[in-house]
Amino acid sequence: MKENAQLWAEAARLVETGTPAALATVARQRGSLPMAGDAKMLVVPSGRSMGTIGGGCVEADVIRQALSTLERGSPDFVRHTLNADVAGDIGLSCGGTVDLFLEPLLPSGEMIRLCRAVASGIEERAAITILTGLEWNGHPKKVALVNDERIVVGPKDSLDLTPFSERHSGRVLIDRERSVFVEWIPRMPRLIIFGAGHVGAAIAAVAAPAGFHVVVVDDRDDFANQENVPGAHEIIVDDFGKALDGFSLDEDDYVLATTRGHSYDAIIVERTAASRASYVGMLGSRRKQAVIRKALLTAGVPAEALDRVKTPIGIAIGADTPAEIAVSVVAELIQARRLAQSAE
Repeated sequence: MKENAQLWAEAARLVETGTPAALATVARQRGSLPMAGDAKMLVVPSGRSMGTIGGGCVEADVIRQALSTLERGSPDFVRHTLNADVAGDIGLSCGGTVDLFLEPLLPSGEMIRLCRAVASGIEERAAITILTGLEWNGHPKKVALVNDERIVVGPKDSLDLTPFSERHSGRVLIDRERSVFVEWIPRMPRLIIFGAGHVGAAIAAVAAPAGFHVVVVDDRDDFANQENVPGAHEIIVDDFGKALDGFSLDEDDYVLATTRGHSYDAIIVERTAASRASYVGMLGSRRKQAVIRKALLTAGVPAEALDRVKTPIGIAIGADTPAEIAVSVVAELIQARRLAQSAE
């Protein structure tokens, strides 16, 4: 997600400076392929690119094909098939077919504004819908809805967002009937780390580039600061209980209790175990879990809520140092996030 925000910001910069550029976006894939379902790449004539749609020989061809849309001044679809022989030649154990939507970034003030709005929206955890017309007839047709802001490139009423107010299955859609390519960019998942000690800070450093909007909470300003947790998007210095009052947790939230004391962790688990958060985890041993669980059951927290609290946190890789623990924890968070996305 973070990389997508940077990609859109770079797209705005290229358009503003008059640098020819094009976008390639995965529109549909079948089979086992080395690319995300919403993968996107920004390319310029020098061959420089940002983002990826899978790498290897396919990506080299896509760069050339994407740049060819600049000559035509209109978008295009291309299909690539990676069969077993080709996959083996480039060292991949996969195969399948991918359709890509290729789009030139034609210069205009509206295009700069749209790209900037999408970049900012991703950073600010906005839900975003983007429509791009399949047939331009000499003029770009593109519209983005970032929260309640509507940004239009081209004819004002050429694209109707109304039929796409609710996301369909998946993150992209080719609607031939309405002649549009639709992209839904969900909010960046939020990871709230209570505790900015060595482990909490290490987790923040790994989680941010892995696509999480990282919020770090601690009641000590000598720990909860930009120098100690430079990767955090938000830092809150407050009593843990008061900080919890300010959060409304949803399915795209992930909560970690990594504080310096059992009593603080118990407060966090008590307040979040039954929430809508996708993941609630607590740093510590199974013995610590048992002690806190017993106390919280006595306090009236439902057993089924406590059953879903992950302790110890992290995938079992024998992690020992804060950095190793951070890798194991973020791997587990990514696993939880991807499983939730595949179930949509």
